[in-house]
Amino acid sequence: QLQLRESGGGLVQAGGSLRLSCVATGRGITAYNVAWFRQTPAKEREFVARVATVTGNKDYADSVRGRFAVSRENLKNSWYLQMNDLKPEDTALYYCAAARDFTKEATSYMYWGRGTQVTVSS
Repeated sequence: QLQLRESGGGLVQAGGSLRLSCVATGRGITAYNVAWFRQTPAKEREFVARVATVTGNKDYADSVRGRFAVSRENLKNSWYLQMNDLKPEDTALYYCAAARDFTKEATSYMYWGRGTQVTVSS
């Protein structure tokens, strides 16, 4: 069983940057891949970015490609989402999640953090 905890959210002006962190605890962490999702009250949970724990392969949603960067530090059981050139439409509750598969499908992710709020003002 894994526990995930996000941090780093906050209020930022459009064009600004934030770095989200996700720390995992529990057994068998290296067997899981981690992704970032976001959700607003008006939308379903949306895939943002993912990184494969073993290969380091990365993938992004079209809406954030070129602005966001996902990374990992396996020795620290930590993953990061660097968000640059933030836009008001990036405002959401951001979650990290872990799955055995390298997938964009939220339903495949077994473990979720509680989320960290990102608010971008115009």
